[in-house]
Amino acid sequence: MLPWFQDQFPIYLAPMAGVTDVTFRTLCKELGADVMVTEFVSAEGILQADHRTRRYTTFTDEQRPLGIQLFGADGTRMGEAAKKIIDWKRPDFIDLNFGCPVNKVVSKNGGSSLLRNCPLLVDTAEKIVAAVGHEVPVTGKIRIGWDTQSINGPEVCRLLENSGIQAISVHGRTRAQSYRGEADWEVIDECAQSVNIPVIGNGDINSAEMIKKRKETTAVSGVMIGRAAMQNPWLFKEAKHFLKTGELLSPPSVKERWSFVIRHCELAVGSDRYGDERHTLMAMRSRLMTYCKGFPGAKPLRQKLSQVKSVDEVRQIALESGNL
Repeated sequence: MLPWFQDQFPIYLAPMAGVTDVTFRTLCKELGADVMVTEFVSAEGILQADHRTRRYTTFTDEQRPLGIQLFGADGTRMGEAAKKIIDWKRPDFIDLNFGCPVNKVVSKNGGSSLLRNCPLLVDTAEKIVAAVGHEVPVTGKIRIGWDTQSINGPEVCRLLENSGIQAISVHGRTRAQSYRGEADWEVIDECAQSVNIPVIGNGDINSAEMIKKRKETTAVSGVMIGRAAMQNPWLFKEAKHFLKTGELLSPPSVKERWSFVIRHCELAVGSDRYGDERHTLMAMRSRLMTYCKGFPGAKPLRQKLSQVKSVDEVRQIALESGNL
């Protein structure tokens, strides 16, 4: 049993490329996220000592328990990459990406493509567990299947459990769905009931009430919040409070949200993840526009935020809106 499942129902922050960097994870941890997973990292990039790839593995001790997520389709090479990561960083676990639907990953037999090739999936998992499972737990993330004609999530979960995987996150959509349609929580529940290791449910988790519902009506051992956290990272705090007390917290005010946005910008610039201040703010533009959904005058705000190049510009926009 992984310690973060003992006597609790952990809420994970899902790994999201270009989103769950070290800065955003810091903020979500402060708001109550229990377990963090990095953006996915290329095993080949790690083995080639690519500096840009290595930056994806950065985390702070305050973010623990934290796993570093690897993708690839060669278990031996991925095992070697996992060893390097453990030597560098000593994460709490290694997570294997068997769920990414993006073409550039799938075309290289990575991510969700392995759901169509269970022998290769098993071989990959077994080799990584053999390489590093004695040092840190190895977990995995899957989708419920490749498409609606080949939903095999429960079978894949059983295979991964037998391969030595210690927990599985299940996104309730197929690869063909990408992020469209609704997550199928009946299949997620089947996955959780089919194995004796923890299953973390992922998909359409967007409110404290929804988390409570999934906890009470399925066999999952925890939940994972993805896209909803991009607009509402306060969801972690709200959910923890609701599960403990049954009371719903009032949503943060627009002023509180703006303060959070500016702090995010300041921390991102300080992290040097995206380069200098100008490049950092340019990289964050879409994130800032997501944050302001639901703000008064959101449309003109988005237009302004789509052009910012400094933290001062963001701060000025907040001042002009009367919310700072």
